[in-house]
Amino acid sequence: MRRFSRTLALAAGLLVSAQPALADDLVTILELAMRNDPTLRQAQAQLRSGQQQLTLARSSLLPQANASFSEQRQSAGPEGEVTLTDLDSESRRYGLSFNQALLNLPDWYSYQGAKEADQALLYNFAAQEQALIIRVATAYFNVLRNIDQLDTRRQEEEASQREFERTQQREEVGLVAITEVYEAQAVYDLARNNTILAEDALASAYEALEAITGQPHPNVEVLSEDFPIVEAEGSMNGWVDEALINNPQLLAARYNVDAQAEIAKARSAARWPTVTLQGGYSNSESNSGQGTDGSQRAIGAIEGASIAVQITVPLYTGHALTARRRQAEYDLVAQQEQANLIRRTTTQDIRNAYRSVNTDALVIAQRRQAIISAEAALNAIEAGYEVGTRNIVDVLQARQLLFGALRDFANARYNYVIDALELKRVAGVLTPQDIIELNQWLVEEAATAQ
Repeated sequence: MRRFSRTLALAAGLLVSAQPALADDLVTILELAMRNDPTLRQAQAQLRSGQQQLTLARSSLLPQANASFSEQRQSAGPEGEVTLTDLDSESRRYGLSFNQALLNLPDWYSYQGAKEADQALLYNFAAQEQALIIRVATAYFNVLRNIDQLDTRRQEEEASQREFERTQQREEVGLVAITEVYEAQAVYDLARNNTILAEDALASAYEALEAITGQPHPNVEVLSEDFPIVEAEGSMNGWVDEALINNPQLLAARYNVDAQAEIAKARSAARWPTVTLQGGYSNSESNSGQGTDGSQRAIGAIEGASIAVQITVPLYTGHALTARRRQAEYDLVAQQEQANLIRRTTTQDIRNAYRSVNTDALVIAQRRQAIISAEAALNAIEAGYEVGTRNIVDVLQARQLLFGALRDFANARYNYVIDALELKRVAGVLTPQDIIELNQWLVEEAATAQ
């Protein structure tokens, strides 16, 4: 999992250094997000914090050594003759002690559980890395989506304004009734309102992208019109099998089950004896009183060393050991059910993602055909309006249908891109190469908020 993170950073960095384009592309923004996204940085800090638990668990199996030193001065005598500045008794003591577990099954199983939990943390972080790719891609293509939406809204507003002005002129010369002017004005007012809303939505999309990278991106590259739309490769069952093997969240859940199983073993072994090797060395000296020449008289010096093997057997702990064992067993059942839930959710998600990609591919083809049909219908209705067989309402509705088809087509393309990435994310096979390949279909011409 660490290799995935390094590969993602390296691939992004290399591509960024090779891109002199004025507009920001997907890889450039992803590289910035890797360094600046608060969610990923928080996950990274939590990973490093959690990894310290492995060191803590290992420490209980390693030797424990302590050193001590103390010095004491005191004075004793008849009341009224003792002062704090005349301390005629002195003692010093220093020592070393160590402990080494020879047999401690609870700590051993806890250490094994910590190793499994460490693997779960790595897979959880890998899931966060893949989720970042999805969040960046979603935010990026939402900007492009809203740029297209605003573009069509402005075109629709301009067309509605021209139609409104044209209807006014026709009404002034008596060619149409005033009701057609009102209808044209209502459509223009609605189009103007939709443009305002689209401008706000685009600004919000830019803000969402900036929130991930920490930098504004007023210029972004657009998706090429030649971007290929194909159905998902392989079968649905093949993708399900891939997800059950590689999905990082599912792998993390499995490691969490293994970790909890080791903890349950540790709680069960808490009743077993523990054997500890203990040793120490100490040295103490003391001086007290003064001789006739004013020198200190040594009272004694003691030096000692010890080594022992301690066997500890818990006899009665107020049912605490039994309660901890049962608690660990229930926690193991909970982890197993959590893993089962994630497995079922992963299976459901991968099937939905597979169907979404294939549905998107079919929808895009139909949306493209809908644009052609809407253009043909609009041309026919406008021709009928000129000869009096159609009214203004028919023209306005046909024009709205055309612009709606254009927006639906753009939405379908961006939905396909995101769903294709999501399919790989759920399967656990989303890699930097997928972003690099997608980035090649972004054209250098910048799309802006203007």
